[in-house]
Amino acid sequence: MTTTTTETVTDFDARPIDPAVLAELRLADDAGRAPEAQHHAEGGAPLRCCLRRAEPGADLLLLSYAPLRRWAAETGADPGPYEELGPVFVHARAEDCPGAEPGYPVAMHRGDRVLRAYDRDGRILRGVPVQPDAELHREVLCALFSDPEVALVHVRAVEFGCFFHEVRRPVRAVRVGR
Repeated sequence: MTTTTTETVTDFDARPIDPAVLAELRLADDAGRAPEAQHHAEGGAPLRCCLRRAEPGADLLLLSYAPLRRWAAETGADPGPYEELGPVFVHARAEDCPGAEPGYPVAMHRGDRVLRAYDRDGRILRGVPVQPDAELHREVLCALFSDPEVALVHVRAVEFGCFFHEVRRPVRAVRVGR
């Protein structure tokens, strides 16, 4: 009797900013400044705390965030000059944040994006521009993560370069059969 093992990709790990990091950022952002309080009467701002769009009337904070710095602290990488600092919106209060839903945050991507791949040192390997199409994002992510050198992908706006979220390697399930 022979046994075979198959591996399947179950989903990509799209990550909002971690709640513990958000607690720090709400006091002082990654530039060392106090976040700017903003009331968004119209809603629609992309929130990096829950990977959703802000509801009308939401109280938000605009703050500077360095996603590679945070990832490097977790992994021991040194992105050097590739470390970037940029503006992001988050809920002003943790209790107002519903948390991220499982799966890829399609509602965050109304405009063109670039999927930027980084190696395990936090250095840019390549960027692939994509239009707001969830299936196209999935195809490009599959292609990027098929390269074993890719450790992490950032999803960013094409027009302003703003960071939307990071994507980690997909969760893999191993099935053992006969």
